[in-house]
Amino acid sequence: MTLEEICGQENTMANADRVQSAGAALEELLLAAKKQDYLTVGVYESAKVMNVDPDSVAFCVLATDEEYECDIALQIHFTLIQAFCFDNDINVVRVNDIERLADLVGADETGEPKDAHCILVTSPSANPWKDPSLDKLSLFCEESRNAYDWVPTITLPER
Repeated sequence: MTLEEICGQENTMANADRVQSAGAALEELLLAAKKQDYLTVGVYESAKVMNVDPDSVAFCVLATDEEYECDIALQIHFTLIQAFCFDNDINVVRVNDIERLADLVGADETGEPKDAHCILVTSPSANPWKDPSLDKLSLFCEESRNAYDWVPTITLPER
């Protein structure tokens, strides 16, 4: 084995561990934010919050799966949301398991699963919310941007 091959394997393993750790941190963050009522779930609901109070948005999660990959309207919304997040220094990640995200954020008043394509973690400006998981995810996003991965994909841990 060459040095390049060994370093490549180590980087791949380190990156896999980093993504797995970020997935666990994302799950913790979503559950903690849900308890505090700091989640906004849904593309249109998220757009409203971003329009009215962009300073309250602490983190953004975009989710899709194979079923919605070809949904052009959803992809346009994602592009606009990402641009807004970049302009306002909001960390954003993608998750490829929308069913798992929907389970984490719960159902609406009618018992139907919420539209988990876009989830915002918010924090009131008057009393900013601090969470260790949010710090871990912010560091993960910063490291990803340094590696030119502007919207990193996170894999949630298996249940």
